[in-house]
Amino acid sequence: QVQLVESGGRLVQAGDSLRLSCAASGRTFSNAKMGWFRQAPGKEREFVAAINWSGLNDYYADSVKGRFTISRDNAKNTVYLQMNSLKPEDTGVYYCAADGAGLVTEWKTYHYWGQGTQVTVSS
Repeated sequence: QVQLVESGGRLVQAGDSLRLSCAASGRTFSNAKMGWFRQAPGKEREFVAAINWSGLNDYYADSVKGRFTISRDNAKNTVYLQMNSLKPEDTGVYYCAADGAGLVTEWKTYHYWGQGTQVTVSS
């Protein structure tokens, strides 16, 4: 059974840093795109960051460029999201997604999803 499990989310203050992890099991995702999305209360799910199968190309939403970094460790079948200089508007449930054809920025193109981890940034 394929499973993605996010971890690392917690309450932090503005300006703090967090590192989220997404551990995959059931299959390897070394040949698949991996992405992070987030959803704030009352808002639609939005793209945050993604990385291609090789780990050589990454993609970011304009709102997080320069602050967030996505990476992957294929040996561990894990993808990470390093979040620096966090802002209150970064608050939300962060979801890990994997695999699928299509644009990395569109959540509907991903085949597998984790249950999410809550990130709360206080001002």
